[in-house]
Amino acid sequence: MARPPAAKKKAPAEVRKRKAEPVGTKAAPAAGKRAARRPRQAEDKRSVILSAALGLFSRYGLHGTSVDQVAARAEVSKSNLLYYFANKEELYVSVLRELLHVWLEPLRGFSAEQDPREAIASYIRRKLIISRDQPDASRLFCLEMIQGAPLLREELALELRTLVERKSEVIGEWVRSGRLRPVAPHHLIFGLWALTQHYADFAVQVQAIAGRTLQDSAFFEETVENVQRLVLDGICVPDAVTA
Repeated sequence: MARPPAAKKKAPAEVRKRKAEPVGTKAAPAAGKRAARRPRQAEDKRSVILSAALGLFSRYGLHGTSVDQVAARAEVSKSNLLYYFANKEELYVSVLRELLHVWLEPLRGFSAEQDPREAIASYIRRKLIISRDQPDASRLFCLEMIQGAPLLREELALELRTLVERKSEVIGEWVRSGRLRPVAPHHLIFGLWALTQHYADFAVQVQAIAGRTLQDSAFFEETVENVQRLVLDGICVPDAVTA
């Protein structure tokens, strides 16, 4: 008598699951990590190029700097640089836009709810930190303004003007509430820019006269304290009056 065929043994659940997995599933996480790294690597490369361009543009200007010089300083090939920026003018405008963002950031924090003395004192310190740590940025921006801002005029008419108008309203509210002496907001902002950026734009003159720069920590704190006093003692209402 013939024996019935033996029943097939069922594979364990995890084995069946493993067999059902499509080929290449294990490689997916690694591929995902590589894909996630690419945008970061591209942004890092772009930042290196912008930094190299800033150093050259701030010293030699747009017309005195070549794409080859920027590529060499950034340690990338010219073709690689032109992959991120179509030409020298686009690179130059990109550098200026980055500077404008950094330069305006301390002003964005002004709000009517703040104590004006604390807000302006903090602003002065932050702007002097930028002058100390990024003097090339301030000098390039100054150079562009002296030349009539041919490549940045549109940005100035939009972002810069809009921000200054908004923050002028804040300063106006401080004046109306009696927390600041009467002062034209635009002129206060112009004065703050001039006082804080002087130490970057005219660093050679500062060093020739004072014998020190903002890189000297003691001189930096002395500068912050004196600029704050010059401004705040002139525009802030004494606490005794507002109490």
